[in-house]
Amino acid sequence: MKVTIGTNHDRKDRIVEPTTILRDLLEEEKVDYAIGILHLDGSALEKGDIDKSFADLGKTDRCFLLNVVKADDGT
Repeated sequence: MKVTIGTNHDRKDRIVEPTTILRDLLEEEKVDYAIGILHLDGSALEKGDIDKSFADLGKTDRCFLLNVVKADDGT
């Protein structure tokens, strides 16, 4: 399956198996998931979803896995 992975500033496409665990792919791609909010196809992930596979979350063909980091407004 094709996954677009990254942040709101940097993205790349990867081909992975639907059984791939989200955390494993994020770590492979060096996406810092400790900051920001993880989204899968536009929906924020729930607690524990990061340790599920794409198939567990109903994704088997194409999806976007993005870590959206809110910009610091300096206040």
